Amino acid sequence: MLIGEVARRSGVSARMLRHYESLGLVRPSGRTRSGYREYSGEDIQRIFHVESLRAMGLSLREIGRALDDPGFTPSALVDDLIRRTRERIAVETELLTRLRRVHATDPAGWEDVLQVVTLLGALGSKSADARQRAALASVDEVPVEALVEAALGEGDPNVAGALRWALARSGGGGAALLAEGLGSPVAAVRERAVRSLAEMSGGEATALLRNALASPDDTVRGYAALALGTRGEADAVPVLVDLVVAGTNDTDAADALSLLAGDDAAADRIAAELVDRLARDTTGASARGRLTQALAGVPGAGSSRALQELLHDEDRAVALTAAYLLQLRDVG
Repeated sequence: MLIGEVARRSGVSARMLRHYESLGLVRPSGRTRSGYREYSGEDIQRIFHVESLRAMGLSLREIGRALDDPGFTPSALVDDLIRRTRERIAVETELLTRLRRVHATDPAGWEDVLQVVTLLGALGSKSADARQRAALASVDEVPVEALVEAALGEGDPNVAGALRWALARSGGGGAALLAEGLGSPVAAVRERAVRSLAEMSGGEATALLRNALASPDDTVRGYAALALGTRGEADAVPVLVDLVVAGTNDTDAADALSLLAGDDAAADRIAAELVDRLARDTTGASARGRLTQALAGVPGAGSSRALQELLHDEDRAVALTAAYLLQLRDVG
């Protein structure tokens, strides 16, 4: 079979067949009387083998080894191909993500495109200062997906604060994306997600924070409760009391409890929760002191009665604290 017919049947151009021959990959078995290349059935089969290996991503040099080296074992080469393919997919996926984000900004011209690309690059910079500047400049210029990704991965506290600020002002979409971070297997990512949600307004963020009160992660529950307490959400009370007991952000938790005690009924419920925790045998001395101090911010008869009872507490520090707080109430 002559080279032209082989090219038509195999789909490999005559020029490429000559290139394969120059590299020694495919050698026509014979020549016609006129000197033209003549390919046998085995030659054509080898051409198909070459094309199949090329389709797998092997270089022409690797194909030559695979076909001609009798001691060649493909496993190591296939492992290398898998690694290279994964790397290529990662690069292409990153490019696709960046293109989608640029498209989402609906750029009016190439200057807008270049501005978005610059900011996206700055958000991924190794320089914390560059990332912070990009976060502060990107509220209206970078898609919320990029801000969320940066916020969930940011370890520098100053940059993280700037990203939370940007997300809080970015409009819709951010809360749902941050919800995925709440389920991350990485504790730091979960914390970044809930802290970002805590600074976002709106019903969607509030609903997600309510759900976070049931999280198995103490940190997630704590930040959710603190945020909900400032929003007047009574569901946060038990977790806020937990924070007081644990001594984790206990001052902020006590302030939130004070805000939630806005009417007599709410104040009495919160006072009853604090008293219940005071009565538990598992509550240590330092925790009982913090719970007593938390009663100071709760108005109403319920907290006053609780403080009166604590005047006779076996823990002298608790009794003295209760006496001091009652004195302040009398003065007030």
